[in-house]
Amino acid sequence: MQNETRQCKNCNQNFTIESDDFSFYEKIKVPAPTWCPDCRQQRRYAWRNERTLYRRNCDLCNKSMVTIYSPNKPYKVYCISCWWSDGWDAAEYGKDFDFSRPFFEQFSELQHDTPRVALLNKNSTNSEYTNHSGDNKNVYFSFSCFWNENLQYCTWVQKSRDSMDCSYVYEKGERLYECVDSQSSYQSQYCVLINGSSNLMYCYDVNGSSDCFMSSNLRNQRYVFRNQKLSKEEYMEKMSEYDLSSHRVREKLFKEFIEMMEHQALHKCIVGERNVGSVGNMLFNCKNVKNCFDLDISEDSKYIYGSLDIKDCVDLYHAGVKTELCYDCHGCTRIYNTQFSHLCYDNSHLMYCDSCQNSQNLFGCVSVKKGEYMIFNKKYSKEEYLALKEKIVEHMKTTGEYGEYFPPSIAPVYYNETRGAIYMPLSKDEILAKGWHWEEKVPGVFGKGTIAMEEVPDSINDVADNFVAQILTCTVCTKNYNLTSDEFIFYKREKIPLSRKCPDCREKVRIGLRLPRKLWHRSCMCDKPNHEHENVCPNEFETSYSPERPEMVYCESCYQKEVL
Repeated sequence: MQNETRQCKNCNQNFTIESDDFSFYEKIKVPAPTWCPDCRQQRRYAWRNERTLYRRNCDLCNKSMVTIYSPNKPYKVYCISCWWSDGWDAAEYGKDFDFSRPFFEQFSELQHDTPRVALLNKNSTNSEYTNHSGDNKNVYFSFSCFWNENLQYCTWVQKSRDSMDCSYVYEKGERLYECVDSQSSYQSQYCVLINGSSNLMYCYDVNGSSDCFMSSNLRNQRYVFRNQKLSKEEYMEKMSEYDLSSHRVREKLFKEFIEMMEHQALHKCIVGERNVGSVGNMLFNCKNVKNCFDLDISEDSKYIYGSLDIKDCVDLYHAGVKTELCYDCHGCTRIYNTQFSHLCYDNSHLMYCDSCQNSQNLFGCVSVKKGEYMIFNKKYSKEEYLALKEKIVEHMKTTGEYGEYFPPSIAPVYYNETRGAIYMPLSKDEILAKGWHWEEKVPGVFGKGTIAMEEVPDSINDVADNFVAQILTCTVCTKNYNLTSDEFIFYKREKIPLSRKCPDCREKVRIGLRLPRKLWHRSCMCDKPNHEHENVCPNEFETSYSPERPEMVYCESCYQKEVL
């Protein structure tokens, strides 16, 4: 089959469905999508409330709990222990399918009736305020974090400890602060793209190095100050000139850090290692993946975002770990031959399911655990299941629903609570015009600050121990927030001045330091005479650096000649 250009039903822009895409859709027996790749991802974003947390009572045991569902949402929500218990059965909520009505309309009703789990948080200790996380100890207000200890305000951090305000620490991070895209690094602050390094401050793209300050593109270096190699004594003398406990000093250094990354550092067209035949960004150990972002140990896949260990899949978001032959899913782990599903773990042969676990052969089910051959939470024989499933599929084709992910209009979370508000923001009017929902009661206290931010001591050394009793006011969004005792201890120990931004605004800054999950076709900007090309390098590539950005972007060959 030939490539085909279609018009997206959501944004009305043209997009291309390639011949190998059609082959995949035929293999899993679903129609080709009617939305473009960006809009399909936006639709999945609209179902992921990762970090907007509320307090409400469990609808089974009535105890207060932390949850991603606001108290005004019309759903039954159980605390984690109640939801996983044997005290209730999702089959109790089973319904017959009504062929006179659309599928999604009936599915939404099943969602309202069937209990939902408050959070996705397993096997953790003293880590109540975490979501999409597990196997943590003493982790606070952190998300998509696993196997960690003593973290605060982090996102996507694995196998790390004693760190705060970090994003995308892939493993073995310790005593890190405001680091983004780090691996196996120690005691570093305000760094982006560091690996196997320690004692770095304000560094970009540094591997195997230590004791470096305001530097970029380093490999196996020590005592580098503003990209200048110094002796240990010279380096220490230079560093002593900065009062790093001062907020004013830190603000100036951060602005200089941004300037260095944008106008002095070299940037490789794609951030990734050990890839074959792959296109995207933040790709590691991948083979034949296309238009993918934040992906590791995967092959033969396309349009994947934030996933791990997948094979032969298309359109996944936060999925993976031995996941194969899956399409258009969000928040699904260890799944096989599953399509159009949300927050489903350890399953096979699911379609249009929400929050189902350890099951197989389900269609249109919600919160089923250890189920088989069920439709709308109702149990059938294998023969009855297969016959009814095909009949419903044909019905959905007539209503135009089959082959499409769940619409945001029936999502149990609302758009301004989700990652859509971060990665693809829309105004309230735009959201409501689409028929999607807006949460009016997003958590946040305003106007209750007990101290003006200009009165907060500039140096952490001058902050008294009783300061944790103060209520602060974010200088960006004006929301009130306070310090936890562990957070305060961390600042004091690492000599970090108090931030004037709340945790949510600090996270937005870190997201802004990463490249967008999009691609542009560009040419290498290298004009070095010793790189085996005349004038400007002729190499072209797909990159997440848009043409209007200020960075100097090189092809991989030219980058390696300069940096490695």
